[in-house]
Amino acid sequence: MSYVNHFGAAGDGRQDDTKPLEHALAAGDGVLELAKGTYRITRPIVIDTTRTGYAAVRGTGGTSRILMDGPGPAIRIIGDHRGTAQPDSYQEHTWEKERFPTVTGIEIVGRHAKASGIELQRTTKTTIREVLIRRCVDGIRLVERNRDFILSDSHLLDNHRYGLFFDRCNLHQIIVHGNHISWNKQAGIKSLDGDVHNLQITGNDIEYNNHPGVDTSPGGEPRGAEIWFEAPRGVISEVTISSNTLQATIQPGGCNVRIHGQDTTGPAAARLVTIAGNVLGSQTRGIELKHVERVAITGNTIYDSEDLSLLAEDCSGLAIGSNTFVWRGDDQAPPRDGLKFVRCRDASLIGLVARRMCHGTPESGAAITLEDCHDFAISECQLLDSLVRGIELTNCRRCRISGNSIIDRRQQPKMRQAIRIRGTSRDNLVVNNLLGGATETLLDVAEGTATVQANVLL
Repeated sequence: MSYVNHFGAAGDGRQDDTKPLEHALAAGDGVLELAKGTYRITRPIVIDTTRTGYAAVRGTGGTSRILMDGPGPAIRIIGDHRGTAQPDSYQEHTWEKERFPTVTGIEIVGRHAKASGIELQRTTKTTIREVLIRRCVDGIRLVERNRDFILSDSHLLDNHRYGLFFDRCNLHQIIVHGNHISWNKQAGIKSLDGDVHNLQITGNDIEYNNHPGVDTSPGGEPRGAEIWFEAPRGVISEVTISSNTLQATIQPGGCNVRIHGQDTTGPAAARLVTIAGNVLGSQTRGIELKHVERVAITGNTIYDSEDLSLLAEDCSGLAIGSNTFVWRGDDQAPPRDGLKFVRCRDASLIGLVARRMCHGTPESGAAITLEDCHDFAISECQLLDSLVRGIELTNCRRCRISGNSIIDRRQQPKMRQAIRIRGTSRDNLVVNNLLGGATETLLDVAEGTATVQANVLL
């Protein structure tokens, strides 16, 4: 193995150890071994597995630190895998020289304005674990094409842009688990365009990834997110986000989970997304979906969203069930939260529990708001003590509201209507709901918009 100290590296944090590390790679066996110490470098350490063969960077139990005092990634790993994850798509040179590069047991600290942590290009089966990366532009960045990537047991903290960044990358088979990804200024995990499939994000603590009042979108709106997939010209599919803590501080335009796909349907659409068993909260929005197909959202606790717990626009195939929302403790708490669906279709909302949801005004909006939607089922939900109204449908078709409890139980009720249907809505059904406590009317259903029957009015 290439013990860098044998090649002249001082590891004292002052000497420029770039050349000794490069010498160790060139003269050694491709395994860069760092003893305890601080190694200052001024340009990327490039590990080209097509030349070095099998490669690894190993620190000593987390006691090895790299200070990146120049632009670019501290470590760049390059392969030449051009196939898929199928074994028969691999060329022989990939199996014999390039597969399974690993980075373990090191810390990387950026000390240059354009310093980054680790960059991967055309690699396969790269595994990064037990690393700490901070104060870089991006913690880990994947570019061009990669396959079978695993990140585990690591800390990506306080980076200037993203913790983990899939930058217009053709990338399949990704596992991100057991990490702490926090205090990155724009997003914890960001995917931009590219072709990203089969992504599992499980068991992580991803929080405070925002920079309120500083970072803005091209349009000037401040934005940040714990998980942010943006693919207006790419594909994002087969995504599981489960058993994570996703929370932050309130930021204008901020979101815990944001997924925006192409304005299209079929194979090019953002699709096949599961968001399950997470705790999400303390952001402007909990979950924001635009142009996404076939989404399951279940078993989450979503709290303290300043604007909306869930916003879905131009989405289809939504299965949303058994989540809890908001739970404002008292009427003195700031008004916040709600679920809103705009131009969505083919959806089921079942078994939701939402207390003191406040989205809307006297003119429009409700705890659950549907605008220009069709083929929805809203059933077996507990919508309690809503500030404005329980459910509102505007210009909706073939939607069924059944078996819900929509009640304001306060001594001085504030909810105006339990259910309101208006506009050009038609062919809707309101049946077997338990409704009570409205200050105006429990059912405000415009003529010809819905069939109303067998509801219990308290």
